[in-house]
Amino acid sequence: MNYTLAEATAIDQELSNRFIDLDRSGYFVIFVDVNEKLICAKYYTNFIDERGLACDPETGKPIPCDGTVTRLPTRLFSGRTAKEICVQIFEQTTDCLVTQLDHAAYLGREFQRAETAMLTGQEYIQD
Repeated sequence: MNYTLAEATAIDQELSNRFIDLDRSGYFVIFVDVNEKLICAKYYTNFIDERGLACDPETGKPIPCDGTVTRLPTRLFSGRTAKEICVQIFEQTTDCLVTQLDHAAYLGREFQRAETAMLTGQEYIQD
């Protein structure tokens, strides 16, 4: 079956709205450093409370998604390609930063999107 780009985009947009369990280990904020030509990922720790909310380990309070709370990352990763940054996170890190397979798959997709955006000069916005 052949699909159009519009159909593939619609499928992706629909799937982006599904419920997902958050990784109890932490989360990544991904961005592209255009000047350095690098894919970057800031890693933040969290814990998941009984309501399923990601909470700050220091304050115990839920972490808002709107960026109103400033937190410091515990790790920073960068790479020239999606594969390079994935190798750093999944193969060269001794502590387990990702505890769920769906989170690992999501990160791989996002790093590939970031790489494509960087190489084509497009803006990258994390999904």
